[in-house]
Amino acid sequence: MAATATPSPSALRVGVLTETEEGEHRVALDPGAVAKLVKAGRTVHIESGAGEAASFTDEAYTTAGATIQTRASILKHSQVIAVVRTPDDKLVAALTKDQAVVGLLNPLNRPDMIRELTKRGVTTIAFEFVPRTLSRAQSMDALSSQSSAAGYRAAIVAAYVFGRYLPMMITASGTATPAKVIVIGAGVAGLQAIATARRLGAVVTGYDIRDASRQEVESLGAKFLTSSVAKGSAAGGYARVMTDNEKATQQKELDDALADFDVIITTAKVPGHAPPELVSAATLKTLRAGSVCIDLGSSSLGGNVAGSAEGKTTVTKGGVTLVGGGELAADLPASASQMYARNVVAVLDSLAPEGEIVIDPTDEVHQGIVVGHDGEVTNAAMRKVLKLDALPDATKVSAPTADAPKADAPASNAPTSSVPDDTTKKAA
Repeated sequence: MAATATPSPSALRVGVLTETEEGEHRVALDPGAVAKLVKAGRTVHIESGAGEAASFTDEAYTTAGATIQTRASILKHSQVIAVVRTPDDKLVAALTKDQAVVGLLNPLNRPDMIRELTKRGVTTIAFEFVPRTLSRAQSMDALSSQSSAAGYRAAIVAAYVFGRYLPMMITASGTATPAKVIVIGAGVAGLQAIATARRLGAVVTGYDIRDASRQEVESLGAKFLTSSVAKGSAAGGYARVMTDNEKATQQKELDDALADFDVIITTAKVPGHAPPELVSAATLKTLRAGSVCIDLGSSSLGGNVAGSAEGKTTVTKGGVTLVGGGELAADLPASASQMYARNVVAVLDSLAPEGEIVIDPTDEVHQGIVVGHDGEVTNAAMRKVLKLDALPDATKVSAPTADAPKADAPASNAPTSSVPDDTTKKAA
């Protein structure tokens, strides 16, 4: 039986479209999340086939209470469009001032898109700016939920690509020694990769420059690779910015250690910037043939591993396999979509608890996630990127359901460090 609720005249209308990015298999809402929204009085429209790549059928969505519609109809009738990846040019051009878009919008790397959406009067809500150290915002933390999926998948892909056993194997034919795995970056993705590689039987080492990381890595049964560089953390749990001398010393020590490992998993990302190169071409030459590098930091801007390419698997002349896994969460579509959908529901519950979108510019969560509204870029970090003057202090603003939400003076929650993938949380 389909989930039912009687929508009020002001019921929020949420639309979900099929993701168009190549290799993207996730969907913004799964049937379970749809059922929760419908029970809360929301109206949900799903594009036909939107969940197929994640094994969610149109029938499952209908049973959950959604209506299956065409893309054009959804764009015409929905107030909020929920997406996973950055909207393409066609979607940007189709959105209007009475709509909002929520998702992983990659705003710091796509300032022109934010400028265009703002010019069109579209309200932009970006998960990248969720204040991740705020307890009540953790249910909205899509970066962490997707990093967890990516870290898990990284270990699984490494086991698949690596041409030997990961665990120790004792057989009548002899004994196979366990593979040595090092995970660079002990954020959410790194800790999940460590935990999963350990479950697969590998001998695992973690590496991070933050003080808190050793205990977290060792609590998962892994070793911790130490550095002579003084460790420390900046605000938000991210690694502090190091001096040039510290960077050189740290990198030399890491380079010397990597030759001893069979599998290297890197997780370093820098919002708004190219990811740092942690494994150089020279270091790759020191690795044994058959070694594997999984680069979770890879993107169109570069990667943590020299020569890695986003979404591609290549082999060096020395026989080292490089996997560009910047979007590996997309290869775990069902679980990743379920977690992501919960983040979407949490954001909608915060912004529209009574069915109408209400933005409180004095609320830390709202300050962060609302990037732009009503023709104005409202996120402080985004205004700096676009070279706009700071906005004056704002007061609470209420928007009718037919309009997109409004905020005037948010504060920046964007991290500025260069090492971990995200805030430090223990892997499940």
